[in-house]
Amino acid sequence: MTQQSESTTGTTIRETDEPPLPSPLAPPHPPLAEPRPLAERRVWPRTFHDRLTAPLPGLKAMARFAREGAVRPGPEGLADIPRLPYAPAPLPRVDARTVAVTWAGHASWVLRIGGLTVLTDPVWSRRILGTPARITPVGVPWEDLPRVDAVVISHNHYDHLDAPTLRRLPRDTPVFAPAGLARWFHRRRFTRVTELDWWEAAELDGVRFDFVPSHHWSKRSLTDTCHSLWGGWVLTDRDGRRVYFAGDTGYGHWFSRIGRRYPGIDLALLPIGAYDPRWWLRDVHCDPEEAVRAAQDLGARRMAPMHWGTFVLSAEPVMEPLTRVRAAWEKTGLPREDLWDMPVGASRVLSGG
Repeated sequence: MTQQSESTTGTTIRETDEPPLPSPLAPPHPPLAEPRPLAERRVWPRTFHDRLTAPLPGLKAMARFAREGAVRPGPEGLADIPRLPYAPAPLPRVDARTVAVTWAGHASWVLRIGGLTVLTDPVWSRRILGTPARITPVGVPWEDLPRVDAVVISHNHYDHLDAPTLRRLPRDTPVFAPAGLARWFHRRRFTRVTELDWWEAAELDGVRFDFVPSHHWSKRSLTDTCHSLWGGWVLTDRDGRRVYFAGDTGYGHWFSRIGRRYPGIDLALLPIGAYDPRWWLRDVHCDPEEAVRAAQDLGARRMAPMHWGTFVLSAEPVMEPLTRVRAAWEKTGLPREDLWDMPVGASRVLSGG
């Protein structure tokens, strides 16, 4: 499959799923982009529909979903809510040579890297639009957070871009956002918003923030479908340690391409929930087995599952994602200790050397 994308200059860029085989003199992976200026004002296309890797559901799919789709699990699938893993604990003490992650729930992580505290898709609200209240509390009380040095946003869906949470932040907090989303933040008086296209990067205090593709889409109102981009983030510290935050994504070719461009990913934060019914959600949400396969495509040394056990967004039983991801990981033969299947509120640390 060949895709077309439009640069900010209006030039059409063609990207194939698989690049041509490298010559013996070629570098092992494509060179990384030079970091762009922070808070740069940019002009983008009105729509990013050309970046979709699968068509959005049409009328026939909507009609089928109305007939046979399930939005929530049945009573048996909800019965395990009291068993959902929740183990809040104080944040670990870190220094600039330490990488640590704490799962606050859903796609919200407190990521400590290169001496910075970074929040990913922060949602500290009890409810989000159109969804029942969260079924596990937030794993990190807001008042226990250290100073937030940066926020990364994967896309504008309400369970990833939460206005009430972001209002708690100082308006000069650096924000890294997908192309086309800065105006949302500017309307809320954020002053240091850096929006990036796929494969672009910016740098903050020695930590590199690369925006990478995902198999997803964007929409926040009836009239803004795909008006902003969607993707994941690769954060790299001065010592070359890398954390990949996938945001929200289906399974597909982008994982192997990200792995080739960013070799040596130490930890991949990958979504494993909100996948049933499969025919409806396959293109935009990984199931647990696909998430494990994605970790292998990335060449990631470790995987931490997310995007499950916090909000009830689809029809699978609430504990099923964890059971299935553990089984899929075991089948690979990879070391059990490299699956960081953490309770909400728990932390894991990669020490520097």
